Amino acid sequence: MAMTTSQRAKMSKTIQIVLFVVIIVVLALAVDWPRTQQAFFAFDKLSPMFPDIIVVGLKNTLFYTIISFAFGLVLGLVLALMKLASFAPYRWIATAIIEFFRGIPAILVLLAFGFGLPTAFGSSWPQPVNVMCALGLVSAAYIAETLRAGLQAVPKGQVEAARSLGMPAWRAMVTIVIPQAFKIVLPPMTNEIILLTKDSSLAFILGMAITQYELTKFGRDGMSAIDAGMTPLVMAGLFYLCITIPLSLVARKFESRSARTKR
Repeated sequence: MAMTTSQRAKMSKTIQIVLFVVIIVVLALAVDWPRTQQAFFAFDKLSPMFPDIIVVGLKNTLFYTIISFAFGLVLGLVLALMKLASFAPYRWIATAIIEFFRGIPAILVLLAFGFGLPTAFGSSWPQPVNVMCALGLVSAAYIAETLRAGLQAVPKGQVEAARSLGMPAWRAMVTIVIPQAFKIVLPPMTNEIILLTKDSSLAFILGMAITQYELTKFGRDGMSAIDAGMTPLVMAGLFYLCITIPLSLVARKFESRSARTKR
């Protein structure tokens, strides 16, 4: 006797539940819990990391992220407008910059700013400046594409109406198009801040003074300085989650609001 659709769905769900329980039980039995606790959750040994990981590491991570995003936002807007310009060389330049910085890893840009520029120009910037400029350039390439899509999503009729009232093209762009474009791209912009927060962890490769450390650097140094296994990195990861989870919630809120507006 053939099963009905509801019976097949019920059996499929039962099989999935049983398989899930079996996997959990096997993993629970396979893990060496005392060793795992000592290697990953020895939080009682982390007192030497405090309060520096908060006062220095968390503060610097937020600072690098905010300044890099501000730089990337300004440059990204310029690149987006250049890519939409009627003057072809502007479009070529913007496209070349965007594709270049989207196509190479952020770590290479950081190395270029940290070690390449001093070689090329015979002078060096402070490492935090190198970090923020490098991450800002990478971020600008992604922000530019996001803003370009937002600018093109604004109905052209609004610009035409403004022009028919005698408003100059630049003023219509600044007062009508750009504000609406930013409203459209708020969710992906929030996600870009999350990605930038995580990319700031690459700053440790440049070598910095202890007052310039970010969270990942504290985690790496803590592994060698404290007999707590991987726990210092776990702690650094928890602090990253304290930044990224609220941002993720904000992004989802913007997405739901945007969906309600479209309906």
